[in-house]
Amino acid sequence: MRALIADDEAHLREYLEGQLKSVWPELRVIARAANGIEALAMIDEQAPDVVFLDIRMPGLTGLDVAARLVGSAKPPHIVFVTAFDQYAVEAFEHSAVDYLLKPASIERLEKTVAKLKARVAVPAAAVPAVALQALLAQLGAAAVPATAPASAPLQWIRASHGEETRLIAIEEVIYFQSNDKYTSVFVADGESLIRTPISKLREQLDEQQFWQIHRSVIVAARHVAGTRQDFRGRLMVQLKGRPEQLVVSRNYVDLFRGM
Repeated sequence: MRALIADDEAHLREYLEGQLKSVWPELRVIARAANGIEALAMIDEQAPDVVFLDIRMPGLTGLDVAARLVGSAKPPHIVFVTAFDQYAVEAFEHSAVDYLLKPASIERLEKTVAKLKARVAVPAAAVPAVALQALLAQLGAAAVPATAPASAPLQWIRASHGEETRLIAIEEVIYFQSNDKYTSVFVADGESLIRTPISKLREQLDEQQFWQIHRSVIVAARHVAGTRQDFRGRLMVQLKGRPEQLVVSRNYVDLFRGM
């Protein structure tokens, strides 16, 4: 069994990892995240079996991360970790999803580990997506993304192209891809750059027209020609009239299940 621990306080990550070594020595902690965005990226890359999510983290909260995972093909087992009793009083006590109050005692952690081992032993006992969605809704997190943006979708993008500044109509965009400091905007005649992070950009786009297929890639649906699997078993998006193919991460493969 492989685990990820996400907490914005390093000493609490280390404390929980130490406690887990005592009560579940065969569990291997393969990743440690300091915020929700890091956690989501590491989960996507390393596919842990269990994730321990601090509820209050910068960027994305533990609830936000869980909401993103609930629709994936094989979501990990989730344990929420919180220092705030108000989150746990009713919602968690009556849910199939487990939680830990900081700092987790050995006795309480042993109960959580016993539950996790039982779910692993009997796959059918894993928490179904509907149960996690219900819990997230009770806690005020949107388990399923809204079908339309809260505000008017983005219509124009001001982007840098060499020494020029271009005004690009959103209909011209083929896909967006994030880099270290910039987000690349690909259109028919080339690539331009914007400073808007892809997580913020996603909030401004019409999700019926633009599909996120990877934590670093959003593609315009109108430019998707189809999908295929490469020799490594990864799902790849093929674009109309373009040679490049875009990797679909495991958290987004359900988007193409019918293709």
